[in-house]
Amino acid sequence: MALKDRITEDMKSAMRAGEKERLATIRLALAAIKQREVDERISLEDGQVLAVLEKMIKQRREAIAQFQSGGRADLVAKENAEIAVLQGYLPAQLSEAEIDALIAKAIAATGAASIKDMGKVMAVVKPQAQGRVDMGALSARIKQKLG
Repeated sequence: MALKDRITEDMKSAMRAGEKERLATIRLALAAIKQREVDERISLEDGQVLAVLEKMIKQRREAIAQFQSGGRADLVAKENAEIAVLQGYLPAQLSEAEIDALIAKAIAATGAASIKDMGKVMAVVKPQAQGRVDMGALSARIKQKLG
């Protein structure tokens, strides 16, 4: 079953179960997916849906930082709940060792020697790590290995 179809089915089950917070988050995700489909005039595949979900999670993490500095614990809790729902659609996260192995393999495959070769390494690692690791953290780790 395609990821988008799974999200739609979960929306229906959340409606039936009366889970208002979960339903609201799923509707937000479907709206973001639909918006991207309309903007680009395409039908999103699983990888592209994962990118939309990752972007939504990133936005919520940034909002949490803002809410914490503003002392809004109620909004922090709401954003954390939304992140939990959205992460349920992402594949299992990679461990530190798996990330290091992917990076080492990519560096060997591309022959990367310096920070100038970071784009080549990211191009190899990104498709394998999409949705399974925070891309910002991955980028920082690659910089560390090449630096």
